[in-house]
Amino acid sequence: MAGRVEGKVAFVTGAARGQGRSHAVRLAQEGADIIAIDICGPIREGALIAPSTPEDMAETVDLIKGLDRRIMTAQVDVRDFDALKGAVDEGVAQLGRLDIVVANAGIGTGGFTLDQTDETDWQEMLDINLSGVWKSVKAAVPHMISAGNGGSIILTSSVGGLKAYPTMGPYIAAKHGVVGLMRTFAVELGQHFIRVNTVHPTNVNTPMFMNEETMKMFRPDLENPRPDDMKVVTQLMHVLPIGWVEPEDISNAVLFLASDESRYVTGLPLTVDAGSNLK
Repeated sequence: MAGRVEGKVAFVTGAARGQGRSHAVRLAQEGADIIAIDICGPIREGALIAPSTPEDMAETVDLIKGLDRRIMTAQVDVRDFDALKGAVDEGVAQLGRLDIVVANAGIGTGGFTLDQTDETDWQEMLDINLSGVWKSVKAAVPHMISAGNGGSIILTSSVGGLKAYPTMGPYIAAKHGVVGLMRTFAVELGQHFIRVNTVHPTNVNTPMFMNEETMKMFRPDLENPRPDDMKVVTQLMHVLPIGWVEPEDISNAVLFLASDESRYVTGLPLTVDAGSNLK
């Protein structure tokens, strides 16, 4: 039986680890070849969350090749449009086409109210989590339009793209902005049968969430909180009694939006949030 995206090529940003790797692997399991990019290094000096590495990307490559699919990779910062365009152009040259875009790369932050937020932190968040998404799609769209095969673009937003949380203002603003990008791209690209949707995860079991700083943010009352300590608080965010979901849960939603099963779905903010938006 053919896979659900058999014969297609997907461009995935932030693919070295976490959700991006999971999305790339899930699409490859269903028959897609992959153009994978990631910064594979620190966003800036002194970042609290350990960055992805070239070794992480090498592991992604091994996983994709182990599925007997092709993969082209590049070490790219999504803030750099020229580098993004070069990577997409080279990927299409190697793999022959482009059908799916998963603009997933992003960062997380928190800890300050908006009136106390540093301007550098604000701008960095918007440059990566909003402008980086726009630039990723901008680099890919000309190939999809010229091929005339339609396609699917999936942008990673967040539950924070649909509701607000305190002390996360720059992230909330950027992820709300991604919804605006999605809706505008959907209107502009619909004539080409290119569909554009967002996914809105709650907490996901990846290094961006499952780290010491996040645990301390949720449990400032404890000196060395662990995942079980954090879960006591994070499951209060959800209707279903869980603290977080797995990357594969988001990847299954991405696969649905990438496949022909959703061929008439566009402009949709699809939540994978354990009911968080009902709280």
